[in-house]
Amino acid sequence: MANSSAAPIMLELVDEDGTTIGTAEKLSAHVAPGRLHRAFSVFLFDEEGRLLLQRRALGKYHSPGVWSNTCCGHPYPGEPPFAAATRRVGEELGVAPSLLREAGTVRYNHPDPASGLVEQEFNHLFVGLLRQEPRPDPAEIAETAFVTWDELDKRHATDTFSTWFMTVLDAARPAIREVTGGAGSW
Repeated sequence: MANSSAAPIMLELVDEDGTTIGTAEKLSAHVAPGRLHRAFSVFLFDEEGRLLLQRRALGKYHSPGVWSNTCCGHPYPGEPPFAAATRRVGEELGVAPSLLREAGTVRYNHPDPASGLVEQEFNHLFVGLLRQEPRPDPAEIAETAFVTWDELDKRHATDTFSTWFMTVLDAARPAIREVTGGAGSW
């Protein structure tokens, strides 16, 4: 648990076009009905075209223990989404992508039934390649797995995934196909 005297983590609030309109404390932005804020989602693939999934650490305040994309989070106010995505991949996975490219944006509103929190996000998508073995931070990530599309499909039918996962995956799929070059059946 974070030190209660630490400065609050602030997020950028945005309008429907993704223009910054202010800031809010991270948890308050997720309290129902949620406030639209900037976020990012990263999808990293190995040489065989397998997607690196992460299962969120059980200690996370939001969506603990569920499977999700390689990395996701929120830029600090004024931080470019690309820089934030690169920073968080390093912090969470202890690696740097060998390639990372923008893959568009997607806007969604996903309530989390378990916590009651709401993901009301304008999400910047990034797709890339990973040539290193991940070294996950256990405070952030419980476990990782590399999966093909067929393996993901089977896992998605039996395991619990983040409420936003399929929305961001579907939105990033054209860029995923380009980056993987058809490997992994994406």
